[in-house]
Amino acid sequence: MSIEAGIGAQFAESLATKQAAAGLLVAPIAAAARLCADILQNHGKLLSCGNGGSAGDAQHFSSELLNRFERERPGLAAVALSTDTSTVTAIANDYAYEQVFAKQVLALGRPGDGLLAITTSGNSPNVIAAVHAAHERGLRVIALTGRDGGKLAPALRPGDVEIRVPSARTARVQEVHLLAIHCLCDAIDTLLFGPP
Repeated sequence: MSIEAGIGAQFAESLATKQAAAGLLVAPIAAAARLCADILQNHGKLLSCGNGGSAGDAQHFSSELLNRFERERPGLAAVALSTDTSTVTAIANDYAYEQVFAKQVLALGRPGDGLLAITTSGNSPNVIAAVHAAHERGLRVIALTGRDGGKLAPALRPGDVEIRVPSARTARVQEVHLLAIHCLCDAIDTLLFGPP
């Protein structure tokens, strides 16, 4: 297969994954947006976490809320837990990498806040630990997952929301996660500030 054919195949698979996801994810994304808007309206904040590309997605989500998405509006309270390298490396060194997000959730999270937990496999131990910490502190959880939801899916509680991408390929899951994040940001803005 030529590289051109390979590129075309990547586009085709990405489109097919997004089409499959569209039929499954509209309702959970809408539920997650309503949950986020409710948290923000009640003076809560949204924490987010993930590893690697998912850490980038967590930072992308918080920056779209803190700064702006596509319209001028006041900043919204959001913190990505992967951005403070001194804190992340201190926790990893002094305790364990599995605790890098959980310890931050326990320190920063308050009842009424929310956690966006991102893991393409659903099996990232530090993200699962963050979810348990969020429940301990009274936070609601939105999980962005893929495949079969992994070990994270059964850790969710009533009132939490899972947005599970119907794909086993990490790249495809990440592509839909980014689209889901943009949908969330747009819907949150609409819920809080009205139609554009």
